[in-house]
Amino acid sequence: MLRLILSCAFLAACAPQLPGQARGTCVVASVVDGDTFRCAGGDRVRLIGIDAPERGQGEIYVLARTALAGLVAPGDTVELEWDAARADRYGRPLAWVWRDSVLVNEALVSGGWAVLYTVPPNVRHVERLERAQRAARRARSGLWAGGGFSCAPSAHRRGDC
Repeated sequence: MLRLILSCAFLAACAPQLPGQARGTCVVASVVDGDTFRCAGGDRVRLIGIDAPERGQGEIYVLARTALAGLVAPGDTVELEWDAARADRYGRPLAWVWRDSVLVNEALVSGGWAVLYTVPPNVRHVERLERAQRAARRARSGLWAGGGFSCAPSAHRRGDC
C-alpha cells in the first residue's frame, strides 16, 4: 500500500482508469487558442475531436479562446486522457481533457465555442460531441447564435472562406 501511495505521489495521477486507457495530468500554463493550451512543462496540448475559430477569424477567435480559458485557467490541474493516436502531425499531444468531472472538449462544443472535428482513430468520445453539437445548434448557443460558424475553422485554414 505504501508503495502505491508513493508511486501516485511521483506520477501525479492516480485516477481510476478503464482497461487500456492511459491518462496523465497537466498544470495549465496558458491558453493558446480555442482548442489548444500549454502545460507548465512546455507541451502544447491539442483537444481531440474539436475545432475552434482561428486567429485570422477575428472576434470569434477571441470568444472561443476566452471560453477555453474559462474552463482551464492558468494554474489549473487538468487530467489528460489519451486516445489511439497520442500526437498530431505537428507533434502536439492530443487529449480528451477533464477538469474534475467535466469533459472540456464536450463543454466547448456544447457551449457553441467549437465544432466537432473527428480525426480517426481518436473517436472515444465522438458520440458525446455529436450530441453536444446538435444541441448547441438547436439552441443557437455561443457562436451558433450569430453565424460565427458560417466559415468553419477547417475551411478558413484551407482559404475557402
